[in-house]
Amino acid sequence: MHTRAVAFFRELQDRICDGLARADGGGAFREDTWDRPGGGGGRSRVIENGTVIEKGGVNFSEVFGEFSPEFAKSMPGDGTRFSATGVSLVIHPRSPFVPTVHANFRYLTHGSKSWFGGGADLTPYYPFKEDVIHFHQTWKNVCVKHSDIANYSIMKKDCDEYFHLKHRNEARGVGGIFFDYMDATEKAFAFVRAAADAFLASYVPIVERRKALTYTPEQRFFQEYRRGRYVEFNLVYDRGTLFGLKTDGRTESILMSLPPVVRYIYDYHPAQGSREAELTEYWLKPRDWLGAEIELPRHSDTEQKTT
Repeated sequence: MHTRAVAFFRELQDRICDGLARADGGGAFREDTWDRPGGGGGRSRVIENGTVIEKGGVNFSEVFGEFSPEFAKSMPGDGTRFSATGVSLVIHPRSPFVPTVHANFRYLTHGSKSWFGGGADLTPYYPFKEDVIHFHQTWKNVCVKHSDIANYSIMKKDCDEYFHLKHRNEARGVGGIFFDYMDATEKAFAFVRAAADAFLASYVPIVERRKALTYTPEQRFFQEYRRGRYVEFNLVYDRGTLFGLKTDGRTESILMSLPPVVRYIYDYHPAQGSREAELTEYWLKPRDWLGAEIELPRHSDTEQKTT
């Protein structure tokens, strides 16, 4: 299973990078290969200052070795020997109308235990109903096709709960799906392959719809402020970040998930009744985005014009 997972994730990285570079229309990924002193290594690909993508990364890794005894106790399995392989990506577009996106698909072993994990979530700054529904519908379609192993409702709920900043009592974004510790059966591997293959279909159409919209300096300001929440989550709660740092992964590759420009402003609050205020008041509340009736907040999400 490990050998097959490695082969799939390597090829997945190639396809996702190709698809994102085409959607960007001007940028290219830089590749760095690296070795881990304790065993294994990876292939990091980063794009910066593209036409659409301000900064993004799509990383492949295959690492193995020994957990520290303390860290081993926090993971399923036994002993200290482990292996891990997967693809992790984060894309930070320049336009505040194009959402940030994250996805991760991985396979791990720890002693006698092996499992899959992963998922994808969307972090918009100026959300559009059509985009949120499209993202969730894509993942639900995958789950329905693999209903013997995957349940969209459960994975959506787990995503809402996982990508939550407890210290602010606030969601990071509008969710998606999240799963972990899925026993490494053939059915699980088939689902993971299908979900990973669906990433470009879940995100690229949103990029295409929004990348030509004009935006103001004030809207860019708000995006940079909200990016701070992304930093907080990744440095405080994100399992992938903590796993990489705890297992002596390559720091530059682990922290490629952080946005390039961020604002921290003391006690900032958007104007009451503004579209910026509606992000937290409406959009960042867990909802059944695929339900029959989704009411929009006061501000229309279709007022922006394309260049």
